[in-house]
Amino acid sequence: MSDSPTNNLVPRPPIVVVMGHVDHGKTTLLDYIRKTSVAAREAGGITQSIGAYEIIHKAQISADEGLISADERGPISANPRVDPHKSASPEGRRITFIDTPGHEAFSKMRARGAHVADLAILVVAADDGVKPQTTESIKILHESKTPFVVAITKIDKNGADVERVKNDLANAGVLLEGYGGQVSYQPVSSKSGDHVDELLDLLLLAADVENLTYDPEAPASGFVLETKMDRRRGLEATVIVKNGTLRHGTPIATKTAQGNIRILENFIGEVRKELSPSAPALVIGFESLPQVGEEFSSGTMPELLDAAIKGNSTRTTTAANVAPDERPNCLRIIVKASDTGSLEALYGIIHAMAESKPIQIVGDAVGEVNDNDIRLAMSTKAMVIAFKCKADKTAKMLADVNGIRIISSEIIYDLTRAIEEYLTEQAKPKSEGELEVLAVFNAEKQEKQVVGGRVTHGVVRNKTQFTLMRGSTSLTTGEGVPAGKGRIGNLQQEKKDAHEVREGNECGLLVSADTMVKIGDKIVVAGA
Repeated sequence: MSDSPTNNLVPRPPIVVVMGHVDHGKTTLLDYIRKTSVAAREAGGITQSIGAYEIIHKAQISADEGLISADERGPISANPRVDPHKSASPEGRRITFIDTPGHEAFSKMRARGAHVADLAILVVAADDGVKPQTTESIKILHESKTPFVVAITKIDKNGADVERVKNDLANAGVLLEGYGGQVSYQPVSSKSGDHVDELLDLLLLAADVENLTYDPEAPASGFVLETKMDRRRGLEATVIVKNGTLRHGTPIATKTAQGNIRILENFIGEVRKELSPSAPALVIGFESLPQVGEEFSSGTMPELLDAAIKGNSTRTTTAANVAPDERPNCLRIIVKASDTGSLEALYGIIHAMAESKPIQIVGDAVGEVNDNDIRLAMSTKAMVIAFKCKADKTAKMLADVNGIRIISSEIIYDLTRAIEEYLTEQAKPKSEGELEVLAVFNAEKQEKQVVGGRVTHGVVRNKTQFTLMRGSTSLTTGEGVPAGKGRIGNLQQEKKDAHEVREGNECGLLVSADTMVKIGDKIVVAGA
């Protein structure tokens, strides 16, 4: 989005995205900058959504002091375009930060953050070096042509090695100042705050080079960062203002949604009449959820309002046009999430798993799990996966009565593990009846073996197929291993032919199997 071409341009604060590998200290760094403890409250200690925040920083560089040398505070390049007076404003300067998830599932969120931002901090832990999401972040920053500085975090930890990080970055295509390149960097400790102010100075110097401006009289415009459905307040959209002034009561639209701003809040939840760049804002008033990453405009914009699509533009839970997947043990899933970014991440993970496993998504939507989701699960024989959202009371009761399984978690990798465990469980043969082999009367012919045993579970029926489990006390415990397959040719109880023998009774069997039955084996008759 380009700045307005009018003569009313004034400087605007930089929007900075924080990127890097999971657990490299991105949120902890922002915690120190904001003097909060968000990281401690994040589910699983990892960021799983985009958060946007404003701070005011009083730069440590003055016009008289000039640029502090690299020996004193880390490398900073003098640039003739930099105005030191801007960096030395006595009242401080605003900086907007966007915190992005580091987990691999949130690559699209990271890409959105980089495209919205003016600048970036690439966070690399001194004790860990360049990792997969570091490499991905570098790729995104290069593709989006976003200027960035490097923060080498955790310098106070055992095993911290700043020089190794520099070499790792060089191998990843990031050449730092003093190491053959022009990318500024700053080693920092997010716990003690050592050199964090210097890192912020680097950002303001980089912002001055970019010469960021906006037109306060222009209709507000910017990008949608996140959207969600709040049960009490309705549709909520988190946006970043990049030009103009966003005002309460004005029309707002994207290419897929429109409405009027009924409630306008800043990033800490305070109601505002207006917000200027580069403020994060929460907007309530869209008639349907806009798509994340979309550009929005507000005010008098007939051309954009005419282009907006009325009606719900988000995915909605529906069984229409969903043909059932008939693969054996196919897991049908309905996915729900608290917000569109989380739904997107969950969707991506399940689609990736479905490339090698029998999975079909039959419905998805943003918001709490409700009774409509459970009814869809009943009609499609599906389970519900809920990320950062819960089931309401009606949905819980309906699910319990009808045996619909709901798996929910605040942590993305817990859901992934739960799905994989469920698929493993589904792949096991279903046990209708189990018989423990107590005696073997002939051990010569596999096709005519006579055995005696006790039914330990369910019912064993004549003329049925079975799995022979060896070293197992129960099929459902997962102990032991399958030793072969077979078929019951004749079943007798008390020396009389029997159609079936139930749990607790002893019986004799004539079986045909592809291996010899042994005492202690389990004959497991599969259910339908």
